[in-house]
Amino acid sequence: MRYDAAVATERSQRGQARLTAILLLIGVVVTAVWVWKRIPPDTKDSFVEHIVPIALVSLAAGLLLWWMAVQVTRRIKARAERDRLIARFEQAATNEQRLELAFALIELNGYRLAGLERVAPAMRDLFMATVKTALGDKQHRLRGMAVSHLGVLQDKTALPLLLSALEDDHAYVRACAALALGRMRAGEARKKLEEVMQEDWDQTVRSRAREALERMP
Repeated sequence: MRYDAAVATERSQRGQARLTAILLLIGVVVTAVWVWKRIPPDTKDSFVEHIVPIALVSLAAGLLLWWMAVQVTRRIKARAERDRLIARFEQAATNEQRLELAFALIELNGYRLAGLERVAPAMRDLFMATVKTALGDKQHRLRGMAVSHLGVLQDKTALPLLLSALEDDHAYVRACAALALGRMRAGEARKKLEEVMQEDWDQTVRSRAREALERMP
C-alpha cells in the first residue's frame, strides 16, 4: 500500500532525526561538564548567582516557543496530507482503493469528522455498502472496520445498519458497532446497547456496549 509505505518512510526519518538530536545533546552535555570542571571557583559562584537564573528563564521560554512551533508544523503537515488523501479518494477508480483511502483519512484525522465534511457522504455510502457486501467470517475485520468508521461520520442514517451489526455473528463486528454507536452518542440505541451489555457472551462486546452507554447524554 502506497500510503503505508509513505507513513513508514516518514516514521523512519523522524526516528533518525531523534537519534541525531540525542547524540548532539549528549555531546553538548559532555562538553559542558568538561568546561565546568576547568572554571575557577570564584567564576563559578558568580555564574551560578547571576547567569543561571537568566539562562533557565530563557531556556523555558525557548522550549515553549519550540513546542508551539512543532505543534503548528504538525497541524499544517496533517492538513496538507489530509487534503492530498481527500483528492486521491475523490479520484480513486475502484471501491477497494477508495475504502483504503477512507480508512487512512479517518485515522490521519484522529477519528474526528471536522475537516472531512466534503467527502463524508461518499464515505458513509462506501462504508455502508462494505458492511452489506463484506459477508462471511473471513471478511469480519473489513466489515467491523467499516462499521466502526461509520460512527466517526456522525450520520444518523446509518443507525439501522449499526443496530443490525450489534447482532452480527462475529464478536469483533458487534464490538465495533457498539463503539460506533458510542461515537455517535446515539441515544436511540440505548435500549439495544443495554441488552447487549447484559446478554452478549463476549466480554469485549459487553465492555464496548457499556462504554457506549457512558458516552451518551
